[in-house]
Amino acid sequence: MTTSPHSPRRQRKALYTATTFERRRRMTVPLSRDLRRRFHARALPVRKGDTVRVLSGSFVGREERVAKVDRRAYSVVLDNVTVKTGEDKLKPLPIRTSHLVITRLNLSDAWRRRVLKVADEDVTPEERGEAPEAGAEPPAAEATPALPPAEEPGPVADAPPAGDAEDDA
Repeated sequence: MTTSPHSPRRQRKALYTATTFERRRRMTVPLSRDLRRRFHARALPVRKGDTVRVLSGSFVGREERVAKVDRRAYSVVLDNVTVKTGEDKLKPLPIRTSHLVITRLNLSDAWRRRVLKVADEDVTPEERGEAPEAGAEPPAAEATPALPPAEEPGPVADAPPAGDAEDDA
């Protein structure tokens, strides 16, 4: 990144010959206003697991999670952002980072939390990337609420019929 700011030819060459570290820094995406206030930062390098909003193109306004960051092509692939090919197959549509804004950060990495100066207790489980585990718990949680309504009307009287209902099933 030590090229002259005046020559377009040198700027293009810097893009094509950049190291992966330089490409990561070039692929920064601005944060939404809420995230700016919370983390006191204007932009961050995008990474897999972040949720972004598309600002331009045919998918404008869509909020999707980042599925893949392609540093070689300076583009990002999002979940559920696809285009049909000539053979009627769905292909992921790469989007440039200049068309995005980050709306939710993936703070599962301790290094990223340290850069943003976020305490571990201030991070929600969703931001930590523990949402899939929480997603596995709701089916158990759904089964649990089904039992208490049967037990609530009469805790002592309804408990034996609930056991009888289990025997019948």
